[in-house]
Amino acid sequence: MMKLPFESFWQKNHVLIPLETSHSQSVASLHLQGFHRPWTDGEFRSLLGQANVFGFLALVEGHPGKPPSGFILARLVADEAEILTLAVAKSVRRHGLGRRLVEEALRTLHAQRAQSLFLEVDSANLAAIGLYKRFGFKKVGERQAYYDSPQGKSAALVMRLDLG
Repeated sequence: MMKLPFESFWQKNHVLIPLETSHSQSVASLHLQGFHRPWTDGEFRSLLGQANVFGFLALVEGHPGKPPSGFILARLVADEAEILTLAVAKSVRRHGLGRRLVEEALRTLHAQRAQSLFLEVDSANLAAIGLYKRFGFKKVGERQAYYDSPQGKSAALVMRLDLG
């Protein structure tokens, strides 16, 4: 299969670095682009200050002043993990960056011997659901009327991926 130029560009021109508390304001701004109730920089700072929380930030390589293009935040407790949130800038969505962020989190979880990975996703977010299904996530639960949006309430799908 032939690679399209835009796929190659976006995948090769981003570097993933570990998320740190100093990134809290940047990721809060990015989170605002994708969520009706975005998290604050204080919420991100609090989470990133916890020893069992980790994540990765996607930056455009060679452009240190540019805002981040995406990030993933996860938590590991014993052998169970959870993707807390994942966001990709609107300008680079659907070019593989979300997949790269999930892959990096999975590498970390495999190294830590995690057995399962959970997440919640808005049932209206078909792109995210498609991404997670491609990794093998399965729906294991549903929380009705969980998310508020300008279009009304939507369900949260609880999904699980067995890692062991």
